[in-house]
Amino acid sequence: MNKTIHEIQDEIIEEFSVFDDWLDRYALLIELGNSLEPLDEKHKTANHLIEGCQSRVWLNAEYTDGKVFFRGESDAVIVKGIISLLISVLSGHSPQEILDSDLYFIEKTGLKEHLSPTRSNGLLAMLRQMRMYALAFQTKGE
Repeated sequence: MNKTIHEIQDEIIEEFSVFDDWLDRYALLIELGNSLEPLDEKHKTANHLIEGCQSRVWLNAEYTDGKVFFRGESDAVIVKGIISLLISVLSGHSPQEILDSDLYFIEKTGLKEHLSPTRSNGLLAMLRQMRMYALAFQTKGE
């Protein structure tokens, strides 16, 4: 059975809570980013580029069997880790679940306070784009 958005967030919070030091948490973020499956070159276009990110971030979404599946990539290691986290939390859920989700893991892991303002803005831009995809698929699916 698939895990809920809350269960996935709780696992991420747990994973980050192992480390007291922020350098270790950044290392974990980089590791998560490196484990992200590379995005197909055909999706690395201006259409998939997220506005509002300092580094380049591409996001692709597909709608299959009532669920949204995200793929993404960035040319910056920390940002790649952030997109990896967002994908692991939101991918594979229905548009409604994505739109209703309260992403408390961003605050509970300390990401919110430890990211630079430009990375925080980028994170919000990524999240906004993911919700826009979900809304578009929901509208199309009805």
